[in-house]
Amino acid sequence: DLKFPADFIAEGLDQTRGWFYTLLVLASAVFDEIPFRNCVVNGLILAEDGHKMSKSLKNYPDPMKVLSTYGADPLRAYLINSPLLRAEPLRFTEAGVKEVTRTVILPLWNAYSFFTTYAEADGITRRDLADAPPPGDRPELDRWVLSMLQSLISRVNEMMEGYYLYAVVPPMIEFIDHLTKWYIRRSRRRFWRVRAASDNDKLSAFATLYDVLVTFSKVIAPVLPFVTEEIYQGLVVTQREPDEQGPVAVHLSDYPTARRDLIDGTLEQQMAIVRSVVTLGRSLRVTNGLRVRQPLHSITVFGKEQQILEAVNAHTSIIADELNVKQVITGVDESAGVDIRAKANFRTLGPRLGVAIREVASAIAELSGDSIESILDGTAVEIHGHRITAGDIVVQRTPRPGMVVAAEGPLSVALDVNLSDDLRAEGLARELVNRIQQLRRDDGLAVSDRIAVTWATDDAYLAEALERHREMIMTEVLAQSFERVRTLEDGQILNVDGATVQVQIERAH
Repeated sequence: DLKFPADFIAEGLDQTRGWFYTLLVLASAVFDEIPFRNCVVNGLILAEDGHKMSKSLKNYPDPMKVLSTYGADPLRAYLINSPLLRAEPLRFTEAGVKEVTRTVILPLWNAYSFFTTYAEADGITRRDLADAPPPGDRPELDRWVLSMLQSLISRVNEMMEGYYLYAVVPPMIEFIDHLTKWYIRRSRRRFWRVRAASDNDKLSAFATLYDVLVTFSKVIAPVLPFVTEEIYQGLVVTQREPDEQGPVAVHLSDYPTARRDLIDGTLEQQMAIVRSVVTLGRSLRVTNGLRVRQPLHSITVFGKEQQILEAVNAHTSIIADELNVKQVITGVDESAGVDIRAKANFRTLGPRLGVAIREVASAIAELSGDSIESILDGTAVEIHGHRITAGDIVVQRTPRPGMVVAAEGPLSVALDVNLSDDLRAEGLARELVNRIQQLRRDDGLAVSDRIAVTWATDDAYLAEALERHREMIMTEVLAQSFERVRTLEDGQILNVDGATVQVQIERAH
C-alpha cells in the first residue's frame, strides 16, 4: 500500500491515450488493481497566436530572457494560475508574466517592505510583538484579516488534498488583494502614529501584519518559492537569537493548518458587504467625475436583506472614510434616492395578452413604487384580469436631483452630490494634501519623516479653506508646522482646483 497504487500521476493531456491508458491496462490485467489514486493533467502550452511553439517559426519569447527579465516566481505563478491546471491549452504571452509581477509579486513585496520600514523606524522588536494583545482581543480589522487568512488556509488544504490544483492559486492571489488594498491601506495611520509608551493598538497592528506575512509566506511558498524565502529569511531566520532553533528555510517549515478559533464567518461576510458598498460608491465617483478627495454629504445604502443593513450600520465609519462622505444612511425603500417607474415587458406580455397589452401597459406605467417593489420581491399582481410577475415588467430607476445611484444584486447605493461651501473648502484642503504628499516623494523623504510646510497664496477663498483645515493637513502630511507667509522666494507653484498656491517643504529638525 505504501508503494502501489501511487498517490498521483502527473502528465500532459497528450498522455491520456498513452501513459495513463497503458498504466491502467497493465495494472488491471496484471494486478487487478488501479495504478494511481489521482491523475493530475496539464494542458498544452501554445504560442500567442494559438499555434504550436516552433523553433523554426520562433513564435515564442526566449525563455531565458523571460526569466532574466521577470524572474522565476512570476513565470511559475503565471503558469500555475492558468488554464493549464484545468487541462486546457494556454496561449503563452510575456505580457501575462508581466501582469503577474504587477498584481502579485510587487504587492506582496510592498507589504513586506511596508512592515519592515515602519518596524525599523519604530524600533519594533520580537519582544514587542510578543507583548501584543492576543488575536481575539485585537481591533476588528486585525481579527478580520486573521480570519481571512485562516479561511484561506482551510480552503487551500482542502483543495490540495483533493488534488483540485486549479482551485488553489486564485484564492491566494485574492488574499494578497485583501491584505494590501484593504487591511494595510485601512491600517496605515496605526503604523504612522507616534508610538506611545503603552500603545496596544499599534502593537496589535504590527503583530497582526507580522503573523500574516510569516504564515502567508508558508501558504504561498509552493507558488512563489523565491520571494517567500526572502520574506521568511527577513522576518524569521535573521531575527532569531544565536541559540534559537527553528526551520532555516520557509520550505523546511510545516505547511500551515487552519486555526478554527480565529475564523469569524460573520465578520468576513459583513466586511465583504462593506467592500461591495465601497466599490459601488467609488464607481459612482468615477463615472460622475467626482474626485475622491472631494468630500460629499452622504451615501444612502438600500438593501432588503437584514444582513446588508446590519453590516453597513456596524461599519458606517469605515464606509464614510473610504468614500469621503459625512454621513452613511441605510434604508429599505429606494424612493429616498431614486424615482422608480415600471414599463410593460412587451417581449413577454405581447404574445400572451394580444390586443389587451395596451390597457395592461398603461396600468403598469401607473404602478406606485411600493407596488413595483412588491412585484420585484416575488409577489404577483392582477391587472385587468391578467397575472403580472417580475418578468413582465421593466424597471427604470431615475436618480432624484442631486443624487447618483448604482446597484449590484440586492445592494444599491445613492450618493448625494450637492456641494456646500464647507464641503468645497475641505475638498481644496485635501487636494493640497495630495500635492504635498507628491512633493515628499519627489524630495525622497522617508515615509516616517516629519516636515515643516511654508505656503503663500493670493487667493482668499483658498487661504481660508487651508487655514480652516490646517490640523487635518498637518496630520495627513506629517507636518510639525504649517505656516502661511506673504511671499516665498523658493517653492513649488501648485494648482489646486484652479487656484494657485506656492508651497515649500523641508525635513523638520
